[in-house]
Amino acid sequence: MNSGFWDMQFRRIKKWNKLFLPHHKLRYYPPKFVLRDPVLEGVYRALSNGQQVAVVVISTSNLRELSQQLELNQLNEYKEELRIGFKHIFEDSVYKNDLLVVHDYYSDGLTIFLKINDEKQSVMQIENMLKTLTPKLERWIYTKYPYFNHTFDIGYMFIERLHCTTQDALYTAQQQAVAMAEKRIQSRYIETLIEMRDIIQKREITLLAQPIIDLSTNKIKAWEVLTRGPKGTVFENPLQLFSLARQSNLNYDLELLVLEKAFKLINRVGCLDDVFINFTPLTLGNKRFIPALNKLLTNFPEIKPNKIIFEVTERDSIEGLTFFHDNIKQLRQKGFRIAVDDTGAGYSSLHTISELLPDIIKIDRSVIQDIDTNKVKESMLKGLILIAKETGSLVVAEGIEKKEEADVLVRNQVDLAQGYFYAKPGTLEKERVALL
Repeated sequence: MNSGFWDMQFRRIKKWNKLFLPHHKLRYYPPKFVLRDPVLEGVYRALSNGQQVAVVVISTSNLRELSQQLELNQLNEYKEELRIGFKHIFEDSVYKNDLLVVHDYYSDGLTIFLKINDEKQSVMQIENMLKTLTPKLERWIYTKYPYFNHTFDIGYMFIERLHCTTQDALYTAQQQAVAMAEKRIQSRYIETLIEMRDIIQKREITLLAQPIIDLSTNKIKAWEVLTRGPKGTVFENPLQLFSLARQSNLNYDLELLVLEKAFKLINRVGCLDDVFINFTPLTLGNKRFIPALNKLLTNFPEIKPNKIIFEVTERDSIEGLTFFHDNIKQLRQKGFRIAVDDTGAGYSSLHTISELLPDIIKIDRSVIQDIDTNKVKESMLKGLILIAKETGSLVVAEGIEKKEEADVLVRNQVDLAQGYFYAKPGTLEKERVALL
């Protein structure tokens, strides 16, 4: 045979060698992620557009019991029905625009890829979505298999591209989400739990601060404290840090550490401005919170409660939290003020306003973004300002990124503003903020 024939065969062998990687590589680059993949391409596009992408794994809790009662082809049909059901339920929900794909990458259940536009709301967006859709999925599958009890374990993880490819980041996030769903001994869940506890015990978090501007004077009025995990780790991203803390039931411990670190930071730099500190309703409603706060106030006598604002964060319901209202009452008696975050982002924040009558209302960036070109959003802003007047609350507009948005706020006499247009999160130092 001529040499051209063998050259062609050699090129074919080289091509297939790239596909069939050695075993030690396959552990990290399984074929389903190596080959051209619409999921991978969708994730890449979303990340490139500045969106967050989360991997949600839904695992059938009693799959072993089902597998003993169903033939292999029946079990496969069950899994397919699960995928079809969730896709149908999702596409018929308010979350339909967030869905990238429902896939069976996870052999014992479903893997769902979501794109999320607002980084700040990612954790609660997923929590609320699952709280809404999971019961519907259970009912859907029950109509198909009424003779089985159907329960699901759920885990989620945000895709974090640090120094790796989208492919690697996707696979890592999916495996971590599986571990969070299964929560099995000797699994990645246990390792993550140990890592989270280690971070809290070693106090390995860093606080940044973003200024809040008085629009009448164009001067710094307050600061919002923001949290980052250990530098160079997956936990540096606050999404990863707080989502894993929440799934590991360590949210309270983490937020209490943030409070202590914030008190230390205020003392160290001698900050005299107001300081906003974020808390979930779960922490503010914890029975241990007020005694822990009293201890911190004893340790930091320089802290003036009237300069601290407890910001109720996330679209989370305060209903059913036995100690929440009593704790809020005690905070106010001590001189602390209360803010409600994310106003305008959904019903929950408006309900919280009516329940708490907060001192400060923070308007969500979803209302502010491109408000200069959207008359409906400006009308929404005016409505929220009216609500604030009824409750006697100051108004803070979040997420201002351009002068035109700031001009609309000034025109509508908004009290305070915050966003990258004024300054990015950084040190708690006025000198770094160059106001116009």
